[in-house]
Amino acid sequence: MRLLLVEDDTILGDGLKAGLSMDGYAVDWLTDGVQADEALRLNHYDLVVLDINLPRMDGLSVLKALRKRKDTTPVLLLTARDGVTDRVAGLDSGADDYVSKPFDLAEICARLRALARRHEGRATPLLEHKGVSINPAAHQVFYQDQLVDLAQKEFEVLNYLMNHIGQVISRAKLEESLYAWGSEVESNAVEVHIHHLRKKIDSNLIRTIRGVGYIIDHQ
Repeated sequence: MRLLLVEDDTILGDGLKAGLSMDGYAVDWLTDGVQADEALRLNHYDLVVLDINLPRMDGLSVLKALRKRKDTTPVLLLTARDGVTDRVAGLDSGADDYVSKPFDLAEICARLRALARRHEGRATPLLEHKGVSINPAAHQVFYQDQLVDLAQKEFEVLNYLMNHIGQVISRAKLEESLYAWGSEVESNAVEVHIHHLRKKIDSNLIRTIRGVGYIIDHQ
């Protein structure tokens, strides 16, 4: 999943980016509100982690502009403020969740997984389809009750496709969800990940629509 992190504290931002990247997110990190507003206008993100106190344009203004565009991307607000008034203001501006500093990285990751589930209309944390079961929190995949050993990017490709069952996902879309700005991407990286998934799980699970993309069918 591609995630936009907006945090002007460089020490905190660097730590958050490292931790979220280790949890499997492709993280783009920005340090001011104007940059964030532009990035959200030009790019698609699955999740946003947004600090309220930002230079040039505060986080609530970024959030309000996002919602004014009818963009429903889940947003988790970060702030040093802990007053009820500030929490209410954030939620009323369109935030999906709210965490006060200091916080634990494990809690941030858990809240982000919950936001992603709600956005995708799922109540359960497990993804299950055609004998495949994914536990995003544990980064585990089972096929026919057997644990499957997947590389990180293989897991992310499968997780993305399982979250979009019945939809054709282009290679460009998968690359966008897998890699942050500045990442080096081999031209055939997605094809290689798909090939490995077919070998490790089921050759018929992921279908190629030639010239269009990849799909996990409903049936």
